[in-house]
Amino acid sequence: MKVTFRILRYNPDVDKAPHYEDYTLDNVHPTDRVLDILHRIKWEIDGTLAFRRSCAHGMCGSDGMRINGQNALACATLLKNLNIDKPVVIEPLPYLPIVKDLVVEMDEFFQKYEIVKPYLIPKEEPPADGREYRVAPEEMDRILESTKCILCACCSTSCPSSWSDPDYLGPAALLKAYRFVFDPRDGAAAERLAIVDTEDGLWRCHTIFNCVEVCPKEINITWHIAELKKKALSKTS
Repeated sequence: MKVTFRILRYNPDVDKAPHYEDYTLDNVHPTDRVLDILHRIKWEIDGTLAFRRSCAHGMCGSDGMRINGQNALACATLLKNLNIDKPVVIEPLPYLPIVKDLVVEMDEFFQKYEIVKPYLIPKEEPPADGREYRVAPEEMDRILESTKCILCACCSTSCPSSWSDPDYLGPAALLKAYRFVFDPRDGAAAERLAIVDTEDGLWRCHTIFNCVEVCPKEINITWHIAELKKKALSKTS
């Protein structure tokens, strides 16, 4: 197949504003991934194209970008699942500042992530015999889905609440808060709930479900945020 790819380009050193450039490739296959196409463009046509990628297997979250108007991982998006009758539009994740081309500045995203204390704060000393904490399977099942987050930022950058409120913690940070608030080994649930139980935390989420739609790991983020809201309300009732 012959397919045209329309990529948003921006080099702050030479460009006054972002602009689109078209690249038409022959011998494109339905099972090619968008990441494969970006590699071909960079290696065969224009070596100045900038984008992030690492594992190329949907596990690192490095290559999150906007593909035909929806946030996704380039390594997990097959051409056969896109409309290729017209140019495939590839853009950087929205909301975050562009560093160059498809690379965005992630500092703000990770700063909000760090606010919720995204690490285990044990409520008791580790077992003296050196063994692991004893946790019931059903307790771990409750947090299993939330541990699958790969911090690709697809959810937070697809959220209208994030676009309109720069102080909103965002879906990714709130999901991580859930992961530890409901971890039976953690002793800082009250502290984390106090952090997220704010106007720019839990209550800025308006249950729009954009985060659920774009999550490459198919995490029901909105449900997890709703559970956090219930937990916060139970502490104040």
